[in-house]
Amino acid sequence: MTIARHSTEFSILRQKTGLSIEELATHLDYTPRTLWRYEKGDSQPRKTVLHRLKELGTPTNDGANDTGRFRFIDLFAGIGGLRRGFDAIGGKCVFTSEWDRFAQETYRANYPQDTHDLMGDIQKINAMDIPEHDVLLAGFPCQPFSIAGVSKKNSLGRAHGFRCEAQGTLFFDVARIIEHHKPKAFLLENVKNLVNHDKGNTFRVIFRTLKKELGYEVVEKRVIDAKCLVPQHRERIFIVGFRDKNDFSLDDLDLPDVSDGPRLASILHPEDGTEKPEGHFTEGKNALVSDKYTLSDHLWQYLQDYAKKHQAKGNGFGFGLVGPDNIARTLSARYYKDGSEILIEQKGKKNPRRLTPRECARLMGFDKPGESKFRIPVSDTQAYKQFGNAVVAPVAAAIARHMAPYILDDEIMDTAHDSKQAVNG
Repeated sequence: MTIARHSTEFSILRQKTGLSIEELATHLDYTPRTLWRYEKGDSQPRKTVLHRLKELGTPTNDGANDTGRFRFIDLFAGIGGLRRGFDAIGGKCVFTSEWDRFAQETYRANYPQDTHDLMGDIQKINAMDIPEHDVLLAGFPCQPFSIAGVSKKNSLGRAHGFRCEAQGTLFFDVARIIEHHKPKAFLLENVKNLVNHDKGNTFRVIFRTLKKELGYEVVEKRVIDAKCLVPQHRERIFIVGFRDKNDFSLDDLDLPDVSDGPRLASILHPEDGTEKPEGHFTEGKNALVSDKYTLSDHLWQYLQDYAKKHQAKGNGFGFGLVGPDNIARTLSARYYKDGSEILIEQKGKKNPRRLTPRECARLMGFDKPGESKFRIPVSDTQAYKQFGNAVVAPVAAAIARHMAPYILDDEIMDTAHDSKQAVNG
């Protein structure tokens, strides 16, 4: 049995979008030649391609997401970096936990549609008090695990496994919530060094817990450098898990080449009058960056002397001086101290400057280039800490789109499978 070439699943969904093959190629980041093969049925597209087509062909609702196509919770939420991707694919956040009161203030300001309380320390929350959910999100801090002999624990009649090794760490709280609720999927985020942390013990316990003890059929990890999507070198590890067996793979996640990523010019204040002045970030007719962000002579001299001292010793320590055509080093939570990792050159001025919090919002993808929509209700010091600790929003969005067919669109998955069987039949 074969499918008529004009009625392939891809062709039907493409026609609903109203886009030509060439127009669609720019949306999906595929070549027109590849899409023509999908159109004719000469090859079968991935599930994520079919899902993206269905999204493009469905009218969008810009209002608040009152019901949601699935439910998710946001643990160690920070200012909601992971959450933004899952809001975008139709999810409804039903529970949030973040212990820092300043991060809570920023979170509330940017997600006013939430009807649930923003809870504090997750260690004090019983899993039974967390609503049922389909997806768990957690950017948990990295802590070392204790190693305990299982045989000794057994002889004493004590619990072992993650209840022993992870007790007292914040991963334990993620694990106990997964164990209680058995969500359909989870997404965890951490620093790249998680794999090597505590001589590899930390990651060993995490992976074994998720697969062997909690029974998740598919557990995938991938280190992603955000500079493919924002002008910042920022490597983080993402761990995705699914309760039911499927063919999900993070290796299939399509991201732009890092060499083609944006440059700092896309996130910097233009200072040419095309942007409105904003608070204390920019001022005057041309919205020039406030002088408060320019380094003092004393601090600039200190950073130069510090760099020279370490260069003489053969060390790589020093400041990161960049311009519009460059990409930045990793923005850290300590950026408020001296801004040394990302210093912006200034024409006509002796000293460089720090990024403004608005530029940090764009650098982390909470605002698109040129936008100033993300609300920053806290001091600069707190804002720098929050953005330095955050997840790059476009990376979270890319992973969420990749996970979407496995979370909520079983019908398309079944159709895609049936179409493939028919084409090969």
